Amino acid sequence: MRMITQWEILIRLVLAVAAGGLIGLEREIHGRAAGFRTHILVCLGSTLIMLLSIYGFTGAPVQGDPARLAAQVVSGIGFLGAGTILREGLSIKGLTTAASLWVVAGIGLAIGSGFYLGAVIATVLAVLTLVNKLEQYLIPHEERSLRLHIADKPGQVAAIATHLGQRRVNIRSMKLDTTDDGECYVEMRVETPYSFRMERLLEELSNLPEVKEINLQ
Repeated sequence: MRMITQWEILIRLVLAVAAGGLIGLEREIHGRAAGFRTHILVCLGSTLIMLLSIYGFTGAPVQGDPARLAAQVVSGIGFLGAGTILREGLSIKGLTTAASLWVVAGIGLAIGSGFYLGAVIATVLAVLTLVNKLEQYLIPHEERSLRLHIADKPGQVAAIATHLGQRRVNIRSMKLDTTDDGECYVEMRVETPYSFRMERLLEELSNLPEVKEINLQ
């Protein structure tokens, strides 16, 4: 069997980003915890490790099984990644971090074996995925205005903001007006995915004991 070329390495890693991104984009649209970036990183890491197992040690397909140690590292990194996953209320955080740790493990194996091109390409693509947050440009969002009338008590606004965060609603700006009789009026500019069900969110907010009135504009 022939040796793999540098262009083939590049094409396979880019295709891994495209395939993982397409699957992750669908999950992101539906508000799943493991979304766009997480799927890209997992696909990118697994592709890199597969290339390393086949070509990374000699540049050509190997006859034996020189990647047994690499397989153990891949399995072991799962314990470290699991430590970064946290559950806060109804939301789960840390999945992207866990995936990035897995990719970093693959990059380290590639560098250790002298598979420099794959390691460099994977590093650049992983950094671009984490920094640029491409899902903001691929998934349409819309901004809306929420006006809430709540009791002026400590922690009330924080509780509402936490609830919005659990529903993956981004608060762009906030304005507070309080009165002498213990009332508070909150105006928020929030950003949601285009297909987000605001009716359900308004119902949930209305059921909170601190919310007296809510309007959507």
